[in-house]
Amino acid sequence: MEEKRHLLGVICEILVIVGAINWGLIGLFDVNLVKLIFNFSPLLEKAVYSLVGTAGLYILYRLINAEVR
Repeated sequence: MEEKRHLLGVICEILVIVGAINWGLIGLFDVNLVKLIFNFSPLLEKAVYSLVGTAGLYILYRLINAEVR
């Protein structure tokens, strides 16, 4: 049976993927895309990092709940 995908879940998955790509670029090439894009606003840069971290926690919560069921 196909699961119904919620908008929040899709947004969080995209944010986690973006965060993973950013970390990969930092590790491989020492290039931080978030800093390059939002260098003009440290507050906005911090907000992006906070959103990615919160999305990661939400995905973790979903994974734990999926295994419990």
